[in-house]
Amino acid sequence: MSAPILQERLPYAPWMEGRTWRLPGIVPAEPEGWLLRDEAFAAQMAERDRLIAGRPALVHDLLEAGRGAAEELCALVLARLRADAGYRVGADAVLRPDGVEVALDAGAPLLTLGRLVQEDLCLMQPRGDEHVLTGAVLCFPASWTLAQKIGKPLTGIHVPVPHYDEGMARRVQRLFDAIRVGQPLMRFNALIYDDPTLHQPRREGEARPRPVEKIYLRSERQVLMRLPQTGAVLFSIHTYVVRIASLTVAEREGLAVAGL
Repeated sequence: MSAPILQERLPYAPWMEGRTWRLPGIVPAEPEGWLLRDEAFAAQMAERDRLIAGRPALVHDLLEAGRGAAEELCALVLARLRADAGYRVGADAVLRPDGVEVALDAGAPLLTLGRLVQEDLCLMQPRGDEHVLTGAVLCFPASWTLAQKIGKPLTGIHVPVPHYDEGMARRVQRLFDAIRVGQPLMRFNALIYDDPTLHQPRREGEARPRPVEKIYLRSERQVLMRLPQTGAVLFSIHTYVVRIASLTVAEREGLAVAGL
């Protein structure tokens, strides 16, 4: 078994504050902070490379309706990376901070981005009264499967998530409708795992194994950002996995209070 891919610390403990732990837990994000790079970059990117090369149909899908948004997102990410001294962005390829060169494939914008940043990237676009998932590169799912969610609206995506009832669905949809260009939002979650594997897809109705030893904590920083041209909403996911032993005493005590 290969060594687990872990961060050294958790930058934020959402269960320690009511505003980030009560659903939906949405708070403002820094306009320039929608992409992050941390100490697990090289290891996570190597895993992303492996998944995209070996199982592209499992970790990626793009409906024709989402192609324009995917191309816009690709241009935005490349512009952001040009401002990051760790990257070298050329006309045909990007040199990542870990020394890996990634070819720019205009025909596969989301797959290309999946090899450039740590975040999983999902595109949501309005259709009728809801936003629909029209494209994604999802290398590190936490108990869901892209093939079951692509083309579905928010309510369909969240089946069978506990507590996501009609009232919560209306609140989340209002949040999506209200997202403004240049004013991203974010939320965090946290779950206890015995298995630190990043790629953990599960189909609807397939329960996540109940942790017994409670060794690892997995937390996602989820950012919602409106794309200025297409109006699509980017839902990005930066995944952290840390040893529970690396948390502070107060954070470990808080886990029990939060029911984790």
